[in-house]
Amino acid sequence: MRIGMPMAYSGGFAETADELVDYEKAGLDIVFVPEAYSFDSVSQLGYLAARTHNVRIASGILNIYSRTPSLLAMTAAGLDYVSGGRFTLGIGASGPQVVEGFHGIPFDAPLARTREVVEICRKVWRREPVVHNGPRYHLPLGWEHGGSGAGKALKLINHPVRERVPMLLAALGPKNVALAAELFEGWEPIFYHPEGAQAAFGDALAAGTARRVPDLPPLDIVVDTHVAITANSDERAVAEQQVREHLALYVGGMGTKGRNFYNDLACRYGFEEAAAEVQRLFLDGRKTEAIAAVPDELVRGVSLIGPPGWVRERVAAFAESGATTLNAKPLATTHERRVRDVAALKELSA
Repeated sequence: MRIGMPMAYSGGFAETADELVDYEKAGLDIVFVPEAYSFDSVSQLGYLAARTHNVRIASGILNIYSRTPSLLAMTAAGLDYVSGGRFTLGIGASGPQVVEGFHGIPFDAPLARTREVVEICRKVWRREPVVHNGPRYHLPLGWEHGGSGAGKALKLINHPVRERVPMLLAALGPKNVALAAELFEGWEPIFYHPEGAQAAFGDALAAGTARRVPDLPPLDIVVDTHVAITANSDERAVAEQQVREHLALYVGGMGTKGRNFYNDLACRYGFEEAAAEVQRLFLDGRKTEAIAAVPDELVRGVSLIGPPGWVRERVAAFAESGATTLNAKPLATTHERRVRDVAALKELSA
């Protein structure tokens, strides 16, 4: 089991980058840098590549709308080069709030777009002339699709470190999960509940695996979670409350009623009534009540919070369900404790 960590830098990116060196020494395998509508993650990933030596770096995630497929490929090749072959290109559809609200691009056909993005990226990395005629992307762009007709089929000038940069898809919906199992090196689900994973994702993973490209390695299942290794009941309660608030925000407040991917996921895990109640309260502006309505079973099921023995049992449950990388956000209140928890989690996962 590999140990990853999402890089949260609300206190300042440079300071957090300094701290990442300690996590690398503690055995961290991979760090994910987010990009929603914050600073871009690409410049920061390049900075991390220069500050670290062994830890892998990953975008977590770049949306497939705001950059062209060729630019995604160029970016990944560049980051793989400056990191010495340590980069993973994490992509995803994001959602209409970001894609349409912040970028002003229609949130359409995420499945079809993702499939084409993969094809184009891998063509770029192989240094083939980029020729592609799909439903959404036309390269070169001819006059029949709005171009001038002057476009040329070009290939990447540089020679990439690897002709296939690993790609990871962040996905929750059945069709996108199946696509991850078919075409990607890795798949990243949020709020992964081991006991509910088969019901939520099993059929989709099986369908995608049946069509999996033969030369791909086994799918790396990168599950997002939170970690706080402590026998102190007060510390455990504080950490669980953070997870509860996080769940309430996503299950209750993301998207709209009838179009909330995270609420749908909670329902697929078997928490239909609770998910509906959390959403109702959150959208009514009763956030405190919405947070309190998140079930304890869900909070404890998706996190790694408690004494070492409990965490070891939960790590085993994650592994048994198919998870291969724990992307664990440390919740301790000090940097020293967070580093200690990452080191302990590495040991408990061995």
